[in-house]
Amino acid sequence: QVQLVESGGGLVQPGGSLRLSCAASGFTFSSTSMRWYRQGPGKTRELVAFIHTIGSITTYADSVKGRFTISRDNAKDTVYLQMNSLKPEDTAVYYCHALWRQRDYWGQGTQVTVSS
Repeated sequence: QVQLVESGGGLVQPGGSLRLSCAASGFTFSSTSMRWYRQGPGKTRELVAFIHTIGSITTYADSVKGRFTISRDNAKDTVYLQMNSLKPEDTAVYYCHALWRQRDYWGQGTQVTVSS
């Protein structure tokens, strides 16, 4: 079955960095576009970053442009989110997402807390 397992979250000070990973299994990762979403306290889930099967095609939410970088390693079936210059408003649970055979799949989420 399809599984998405996120890791790499934690507590970081403002201005710090974290790298999230999402290990995928149960589907053809290399032919699937991937997304990172986040849901902050009291907020709706929002799309943060997208990466096409062609890894050079990426898009970002305006709020993270220039600070976050999404990438993928098809040999490892893993998608990453490098987060730099973190701000308190980046505090959220971050979710990995795949759309496979017209079904949505989500990971369990990883908590990112930006606080001094």
